[in-house]
Amino acid sequence: MKINICGVEIDQLCFNEVVEKIIEHVLVGKEPKYVVTPNAQHVVLLQNNSRFREYYRQAFLVVPDGVSLLWAAKFLKSSLKDRVNGTDLFEKLCAIAAQKQLKIFLLGGRPGASIKAKEVLEKKYPNLQIVGTYCPPYGFESQPKELGIINSKIREAKPDILFVGLGSPKQEYWIYDNYKTLNVPIAIGIGVSFELVSSMVKRAPLWMQKSGLEWFFRLLVEPRRLWKRYILGNPLFVWLVLKQRIGVSKFE
Repeated sequence: MKINICGVEIDQLCFNEVVEKIIEHVLVGKEPKYVVTPNAQHVVLLQNNSRFREYYRQAFLVVPDGVSLLWAAKFLKSSLKDRVNGTDLFEKLCAIAAQKQLKIFLLGGRPGASIKAKEVLEKKYPNLQIVGTYCPPYGFESQPKELGIINSKIREAKPDILFVGLGSPKQEYWIYDNYKTLNVPIAIGIGVSFELVSSMVKRAPLWMQKSGLEWFFRLLVEPRRLWKRYILGNPLFVWLVLKQRIGVSKFE
């Protein structure tokens, strides 16, 4: 089943169910697919962005990254089982990949982040096969030669799971434009997860993660980069949810 939050159809799955479905597809599926982990920012972006909406419509799974989506579902008299945080999902899938001998590719992140994340994860999971990392230069999305290099590296590495940390909506656009030709069973956009895993960016304490305050911690850590997303975006998200609740807007 799916829950509609302001036009975003979100799967009613718990964290472990999401992991199971992804691994099952990697092991038996042949068709390339991708997983979306929406938060409040995604919901706001989707309202007036047809390309982003189409990306969501074609996703294999749409699972709630932000605690705000769980709160919104409850306010809309529905429910979502669990938060499926992108960084937690990244680490869990890497742990299982190590057990099942699945190959991983890390694309994006700040300079050095994917390499450092690779070192951390391979130390934590000695059998993990990270078959490639690549940090494209700024503005790569408008450089055909660079786009060709990226695709060539991924196709040659033949990963089972591709993690993309380019930030939203850039990572979603890139996945949507390329996932079919790359022939990777699963691609997932995970934002700043390489930096968090490698400790290049400090992650919120566990109590803040569980209480829905991770966004506030991230704002304190990186105010110049994130103030628009949270100070302007969060109130707009609340307004959209309120309009859905009182029936002023019907989202499809």
